[in-house]
Amino acid sequence: MKWILSGLCVVLTIMPVSSGYSESQSRNSMITKPSTHSVSATLDRLTQILKSKGIIIFARINHASGAKNVGLELRPTELLLFGNPKLGTPLMQSDQKIGVDLPLKVLVWQDNDGKVWLGYPSPDYLKTKYAIKDKDKIFGTMSGALNKFTDLAVNPGDLQN
Repeated sequence: MKWILSGLCVVLTIMPVSSGYSESQSRNSMITKPSTHSVSATLDRLTQILKSKGIIIFARINHASGAKNVGLELRPTELLLFGNPKLGTPLMQSDQKIGVDLPLKVLVWQDNDGKVWLGYPSPDYLKTKYAIKDKDKIFGTMSGALNKFTDLAVNPGDLQN
């Protein structure tokens, strides 16, 4: 077992020695980008972009609000779950276990210094994690779209997708 600390999240992962998983893959598992907007505004922008592309928004979770409801404090932290079954289903046909990482997720959080960050699991990491070798085109499409959409969400200016 290995504990990975990333921003505000603590994730427990269990990795068998024979999995082919390496330390360098662990460090590259999450793509992070600084945002010029607040946590809420960043996710609002991303939601608008995704909806305009016909991508399904499954849930938006406000972790800070959840913490407040139980008398705890947490800097602004929100999670968006979204996806396109046309892309996700073929991946699950290759390995259904990838369903634990689908739909896709984007976390936006404010750090100790007040800076806002957006992060999401790298599609290349998911491809390696589940050893899916027959869906390179889908992973490429996911990578390109996530990069484009998240760049629009975090940068200043009008949303031109």
